[in-house]
Amino acid sequence: MGNIRRFGHGDGRYRTEAPPEEEMPARWRRSQDHHSAYRRLTEWELQDELSEVDERWKEWKRGRLVEAGLALFDLVGKPRGHLFGDPIAVFSMRGGGEMPWHKFGHGDIVIISRSRPWDEKVVEGVVLDRSRTRIRIVCNDLPEGLRKGAWRLDRGANRVAHDRMQEALDDFHSTEGGVGTVLQNVLLANLHDLDASAAMLPELGPMKRKLAPVDLAGLRLNNSQAEAISAAVMQRLTLIQGPPGTGKTHTAVHLLKIWAGQETGPILACADSNVAVDNLVGGLLDIGVDATRIGRPVKVREELRTATLDARVEQHPDREEVKMMIDDVMSLSREIGLLKGKARGLAHRDISRGWKEIRRLEARIIEEILDRTEVICTTCIGAGHPILGQRDFPHVLIDEATQATEPAALVPIVRGARQLVLVGDHRQLPATVISLRAEEGGLARSLFERLIAAGITPHLLETQYRMHPTLRDFPSGRFYDGRLIDGISAADRPAPAGFLWPDWDSPVAFIPIDGSEQVDSEGQSKSNLDEAARLVTVVQDLLAPGDLQPSDIGVITPYNGQVRLLDDLFEAAGGRDAGGPYAGLEIKSVDGYQGREKEVIVFSTVRANSDGEVGFLADWRRLNVAITRARRGLIILGNMNTLRHDPTWAGYLDWMQERKLIAWHAVGD
Repeated sequence: MGNIRRFGHGDGRYRTEAPPEEEMPARWRRSQDHHSAYRRLTEWELQDELSEVDERWKEWKRGRLVEAGLALFDLVGKPRGHLFGDPIAVFSMRGGGEMPWHKFGHGDIVIISRSRPWDEKVVEGVVLDRSRTRIRIVCNDLPEGLRKGAWRLDRGANRVAHDRMQEALDDFHSTEGGVGTVLQNVLLANLHDLDASAAMLPELGPMKRKLAPVDLAGLRLNNSQAEAISAAVMQRLTLIQGPPGTGKTHTAVHLLKIWAGQETGPILACADSNVAVDNLVGGLLDIGVDATRIGRPVKVREELRTATLDARVEQHPDREEVKMMIDDVMSLSREIGLLKGKARGLAHRDISRGWKEIRRLEARIIEEILDRTEVICTTCIGAGHPILGQRDFPHVLIDEATQATEPAALVPIVRGARQLVLVGDHRQLPATVISLRAEEGGLARSLFERLIAAGITPHLLETQYRMHPTLRDFPSGRFYDGRLIDGISAADRPAPAGFLWPDWDSPVAFIPIDGSEQVDSEGQSKSNLDEAARLVTVVQDLLAPGDLQPSDIGVITPYNGQVRLLDDLFEAAGGRDAGGPYAGLEIKSVDGYQGREKEVIVFSTVRANSDGEVGFLADWRRLNVAITRARRGLIILGNMNTLRHDPTWAGYLDWMQERKLIAWHAVGD
């Protein structure tokens, strides 16, 4: 696979050297070109992800792995119950005490090993939750000798995602009937009038006659949301663009409810991340739609686990019969060693028949649950799960569609989509791609964004309900052609006490910090102690009047090095664990905050250097995400001289200076 070398800004990224590729087209004239291009990109993504993991395992020293937060060592383990039948292992530090800073979070895939994961039998698990002193992992099977000796945890690669994307690409381009989607030509954009083609009625066969414009009166929808839904009901392909706070998921769940009421075929609702799927499930359940969540319960938000397929199987009236059959078969299996001759042979036959009948009954239970469910919800990759069998879904909706790579989006689409709705915002951050050669080759561009480039006009949701009007002003003008309007007033979003805002009617502030950035010992990430120390004081001041709780504040930064530094500083100031003064305070990267909101956002930009290097901050989509998470107030700390080297940041600083929002008074207090 060639030589791997570090490349890019900030938190080290890797790629295998490859010749430069031609730019990926928006319109694909030949099906086979699309197929070969995306197969190559997905292969690169897996190869480089595996290479990165392999390099970490074999070449990185232990200290570097720990500092990067990608591995934990010297752990002791013990079993701790089950989650829907899957065993839970809890790990803590040998000798007790707090765990070092690490990146393992809820839903992450981890590799459990003794010391050499590349050279021993390992167990894969999924993080259930974590605290300062322990981490809980859900496994298919517990590691042997869990209570004995020391363990290590590592981040793992996701081969399943790669395999399902490759299979979806094959199905999308298949010439055989019964697989793929009738939307192939419009999705390849090889038709002359793409908008007109997308607006055609979906080919729903005999069900097509049921389609009719819907009466949206009485629903909690604004004009742009209603227009988007009306189009999506009657068109075979619809793009709905939802800028921050405009109710993308609200619109999606109401559309899904209308689809369910039309009874024109099974419905599949997807998103790229588990968090986004959970938002869909929660929204559907809130408005009375029967939704079943496909996927491991460990990856699902706790309050929604009763909607998972596993939970519904457990509650099925025939489940007790299955359990009794399993007990009988297990009992017979334990006794077989005492039998001989013909009796032993008959017992083997009965055990085999028993397991076959158990599998048949379990499959029937699952089929019954899925058959009566109005909307099946899963991640895009989860849509390729074998548990869905050969089911077709004529109606497919993908929320947060701009967070999914095109091959990932195809996984649900090739389950027979005849009516497709993509909901997203290509003005926010794109899909995360590990391989830089795959990213540069076009893998990070979503299907949503490509179709817009090809000529499809999205339906823009125009009314935002999140931000104070001042917070909305710059992103609307800079990123959305000034089309965003406010569904709330300034009085609905009063400026929080505890901070002396330059203008109390406009709760945005930039605190100039003249400090300097530092690079960690491995050159992998950056931090800025001057900004971090000032940020801690800002948060303390915001909390002092009691107007805000720690959970109302989000601390964001582009660099994991700064996340780690801030985590350490708040820990030293009293801690973020339950009962601590900062319990509930979230410190995350900007990328980890997409789709989220808080009352107040405090943003540490980190970069401060004489060369004007801004790194991650050069992506204007990252700025758009960062400054649109707050509801009532936004405080940014940064070096004005460095940031002004970037044109988008220069424009933002000009906007703040014109409105006298630079907090010069807060620099040294």
